[in-house]
Amino acid sequence: MTATDRSIQLIRIAAEAAADKLADDILAYDVSDQLVITDAFLLCSATNDRQVRAIVDEIEERLRVEADAKPVRREGEREGRWVLLDYIDIVVHVQHEEDRTFYALERLWKDCPSIALPDSVTQVAAQRARGEAVPE
Repeated sequence: MTATDRSIQLIRIAAEAAADKLADDILAYDVSDQLVITDAFLLCSATNDRQVRAIVDEIEERLRVEADAKPVRREGEREGRWVLLDYIDIVVHVQHEEDRTFYALERLWKDCPSIALPDSVTQVAAQRARGEAVPE
């Protein structure tokens, strides 16, 4: 079984929203063969709690507007270090970079196929990694 077209659409919208708010290390995995509760995970990180919240807010807004999707569950908002957004088809993890390093969710899902993200997401990540200015 593989992630549905709807799940991939949601992942791509969420990834673009995260990139627009300068999230780091944006990765997506098709976990449909491993889990029955969701098709895909999106992982991203931020350098501080305020940025975590900004990324979460942008993801929620874009998914609501562009895909008519609302999370059925939102956890971790109060602490602002690791926010989980559950859209049933996908689960989004936005983590403070320290928590991302500590919990290393990528290790848990490394055997799952990755989902290709839009060029706009990967290009911004590459530019930031090289220390180049990112156009707004």
